[in-house]
Amino acid sequence: MTIKNRLALAVAVASMSSQAYALEIGEVDGTTFSIGGYVKAEGIFNNPDGGDNSFDGSARQSRLNFEIDSEVQGHDVTAFVEGDFWDNATDTTDSSYAMRLRHAFIQVDNLTLGQTWNGQFFATAPFDVEILDFYGTGIGSIAGSGAVVRPDLVLHYTTGGLRFSFQDPLYSDADMPDMVASYTYRTEAGHGFNVAVTGREVETGVNDSEFGAAISLAGKLNFGDTSLALSGYTGEGNNVSSGWGFNGASAPGPTIASKGEVDSSGDLVSTTGFSAGISHRFTDQLRGNIRYGQVTADEVATTVDDDTLQVTNVNLIYTYLPNLDIGVEWRDRNALTMPLRPGGQQVELMAMYKF
Repeated sequence: MTIKNRLALAVAVASMSSQAYALEIGEVDGTTFSIGGYVKAEGIFNNPDGGDNSFDGSARQSRLNFEIDSEVQGHDVTAFVEGDFWDNATDTTDSSYAMRLRHAFIQVDNLTLGQTWNGQFFATAPFDVEILDFYGTGIGSIAGSGAVVRPDLVLHYTTGGLRFSFQDPLYSDADMPDMVASYTYRTEAGHGFNVAVTGREVETGVNDSEFGAAISLAGKLNFGDTSLALSGYTGEGNNVSSGWGFNGASAPGPTIASKGEVDSSGDLVSTTGFSAGISHRFTDQLRGNIRYGQVTADEVATTVDDDTLQVTNVNLIYTYLPNLDIGVEWRDRNALTMPLRPGGQQVELMAMYKF
């Protein structure tokens, strides 16, 4: 796969609910400059378990990226920067949201360095189905927690179908980076498969740590206008990435990396998850997706009634004009995973223009 194709894959899976396009704006001395992104407006009807119904509207998921491509002394070099307006905040009472950094990386031939998708994401996201939910897009997979999907620093090296990733550790006193090794195989018929292993140092107490590891399998089968996606994983010390486990229900972000991966007995929390999805293109303009994901932990927060998180998404997406999509999605989850995604049902209506 060429550098341009690898970058296209990275951008294409920038959101499980969309694909980002790039508009070339010029070329100077062999260097190409492009901009891309999308504007997304969404309205969400909330029907939380045990709570009052509500409605939230927002355009803060909209994003903008800038890309520079050139050939330097026989090497393909790319610089990519992207931001959105999420502002690392969940307060929806003020519409003045600042831009936050999503991606900032350099790619030279087979080497990528900077802030971008982690190895867990690349092992599962290309083999999943399209959903509209901005939160928890990979629930049930090894990369189910969107809170830690883009570490501050990642080094990816790819050769053939192999990818080796070394990532800024979530445990601040770790002696080594978090690591992911994966292998992807694709067929001429459009099927794809991935196997991945992860390893990281996890804090178990004051000045104490253990090594946690997990294994993941993912695949996507294409049958004309229909595709089937499946993934599964199991491991220890991975719940900060999967978004579930002890404290993982209500605080899945990196702030609990040293507190939420050890159970009340001081042992690493074990999690096991799987997901299944089906996509179908009804016409050239209309497509739909159904996805189910779940992850089970051997210990969860005391505020959670069930040791298994279950999430279901069903959507229809209509391409009204080229690059302009209109969509509706119903979703249901049985527990709080992030402040804006409580347990219960939601219906999202959205319009997205990609450029």
